[in-house]
Amino acid sequence: MISAFAGMLIKKVEILKALLDLDSEDARARYKVLVQQIEAADKAYYQEDAPRLSDAEYDQLRAELLAIEQQYPDFMTAQSPSQKVGAAPREGFKKVKHAVPMLSLSNVFSEEDVEDFLTRVRKFLGLSDSDPLEIVAEQKIDGLSCSLRYKNRNLVQAATRGDGQEGEDITENIKTIAEIPQSLPDDAPDILEVRGEIYMGKQDFEALNKAQIEAGKPPFANPRNAAAGSVRQLDSAITAARPIRFFGYALGEVSESFATTQAEIRQQLSQWHFPVPVIQNHALGMTLKTLKDIMDNYESVSVQRAELDYEIDGIVYKVNRLDYQERLGFVSRAPRWATAHKFPAEQAITRLNAIEIQVGRTGALTPVARLEPVSVGGVVVSNATLHNADEIKRKDIRIGDMVVIQRAGDVIPQVVGVLADKREGEPPEFIFPDTCPECGSAAIREGEDVVTRCTGGLICPAQVVERLKHFVSRLAFDIDGLGAKIIEQFYKDGLIKNPDDIFTLEERNKVSLTPIRAREGWGDLSEKNLFQSINARREIAFNRFIYALGIRQVGEATAKRLAATYGDLSSLKSAMLTAAKDPRFRGKDEHSELLSQAGGSSEYDDLINIEDIGPAVAADLIAFFAEKHNLDVLGALESHLNIQPYEMPQTSNSVVAGKTVVFTGALTKMTRQEAKAKAESLGAKVSGSVSKKTDYVIAGEDAGSKLKKAESLEVTILSEDDWLSLIS
Repeated sequence: MISAFAGMLIKKVEILKALLDLDSEDARARYKVLVQQIEAADKAYYQEDAPRLSDAEYDQLRAELLAIEQQYPDFMTAQSPSQKVGAAPREGFKKVKHAVPMLSLSNVFSEEDVEDFLTRVRKFLGLSDSDPLEIVAEQKIDGLSCSLRYKNRNLVQAATRGDGQEGEDITENIKTIAEIPQSLPDDAPDILEVRGEIYMGKQDFEALNKAQIEAGKPPFANPRNAAAGSVRQLDSAITAARPIRFFGYALGEVSESFATTQAEIRQQLSQWHFPVPVIQNHALGMTLKTLKDIMDNYESVSVQRAELDYEIDGIVYKVNRLDYQERLGFVSRAPRWATAHKFPAEQAITRLNAIEIQVGRTGALTPVARLEPVSVGGVVVSNATLHNADEIKRKDIRIGDMVVIQRAGDVIPQVVGVLADKREGEPPEFIFPDTCPECGSAAIREGEDVVTRCTGGLICPAQVVERLKHFVSRLAFDIDGLGAKIIEQFYKDGLIKNPDDIFTLEERNKVSLTPIRAREGWGDLSEKNLFQSINARREIAFNRFIYALGIRQVGEATAKRLAATYGDLSSLKSAMLTAAKDPRFRGKDEHSELLSQAGGSSEYDDLINIEDIGPAVAADLIAFFAEKHNLDVLGALESHLNIQPYEMPQTSNSVVAGKTVVFTGALTKMTRQEAKAKAESLGAKVSGSVSKKTDYVIAGEDAGSKLKKAESLEVTILSEDDWLSLIS
């Protein structure tokens, strides 16, 4: 059988390792394709009511993207399904800013991954193997995330997740769902936000599609899309006619605490008449205490999954104790205290018809297998990643080969291996190109880098267009009306070649012989709305501006750290230009301490000491600011924009807000990771080394060279108890 052969060919652990080894630029190129495909699918269903993909196909694309985001969280954009639900907000929906962000989940795919998750939690909390750690396991409902806000025990607002910070106001539509309480009992808090999932049952979905067909209308693609599309109707009467339901499982803002564990939250929500998802289907008790318990539950739910009347695509594990959840906090856009265990991969055999090279936003050349379409667990797969030239050579993949394909939530769809005994004749080895297929520039590999990159930079159409799309994306400038297709059209027609062209477009349009309103699909109103959107973004936060520049390896989280460190663009630019003169920028760092004293720069030291920024990221940052054409673009943008200096997070009563702190030695009251997370949550900047700019050094047991340097620089030194007392 195929699955048995594939299991012999390569183990699941090796597949996961391949994902972890995936180069960031290789992954970024694939990520771009996924965003475009999902965006097109969402628009087809939500805005055009004409779905192009089956439920399984859509889930497969979404799972691929989430797998990349797990390894490379800085890739996240507003187009990611982990950052928004459905398509872009329709005109007519008000936006709602979430009081507490609605975050996505990290994923695990195997027993080893689950064990790693438990180990990370224990390590962060400083728990030994013998210390109890209870886990709540909930079915992962495949639906639309929703937040219900109750004020004085009355439902006053409902919102989609949106980008995690801001969603759509769907209050009137949600009020049509009968099983959502319109009011709560007297024992409920004055302010209560219940987070959960809007879904549609399988039988209800089949009945709805039957009615659609009888009425001469196209059927819906799957229950999830049917539920999401029903909730996002501008006419609430349409929503009321649809059989959509709700599961509650988490909290947002709460005015007063009423539980100490996740299990107690579930029990209380049930008492207030919210439907809650099933925890497990066998007698392990309310919580799971061992890895064996967790895996037994996983196997049980997997077997009974088909019998459920609603779709689930995995199981969510949550640390039960709420005080532990608070200590664990969040990383990027996912909690440390929860993860989703996705169901396993499926495989099939098909023919590889061609290998095409795609060029990503940063010039990475990524090989993509074009396959004879094959159904894998109900999903038609016609493309798969080949990662890079080394992978093609290692697996000896040749055009015309019969290959094993694997897809699921746990890995990026990929060619697992070749069936060499089925090879016909002696097809030639694939020769990876040494020129860019988009612009003809040289394509090279530097050092031990596995990725081949185009050297064309801003003259390469693939890179320029993708950089412009990134520039206007939601987490960057967020310009409504300048979607991916419009950017491509405007670039092709010469209207927008560089980012600053966006902000001169209106003036040029006034004297154009063919104004935008005269273009196909445009009119006076759409043209007016476009320019209003552009003008509304002439003022932008510094961290968003940095992210918008699309600097390699600089995602949303890194952009925020840079903004918090340098404050404004002038300071960042000056520091990077000075750091560019440092010999270590060119890799000559054998004697970094001596270089920093004679010939090296403190600016370079400051940069690489920022949390999560090392020499590799620093090199990409400095290289960006060292290029004259990039400085020209920055200068042009500054003339059109008001770039707001970075505002530190609101940290009322925090005495360490804006302070630079360094932790050294072994901490006993909390783990190093927990201490750093707590400091950052209070507005402090955590550095990896001591300098004259350091405000506090927190010295644990057996502190070494950092403590000595702090003493020599007369930096304030605190014991762990002193630190805890200070921040309390």
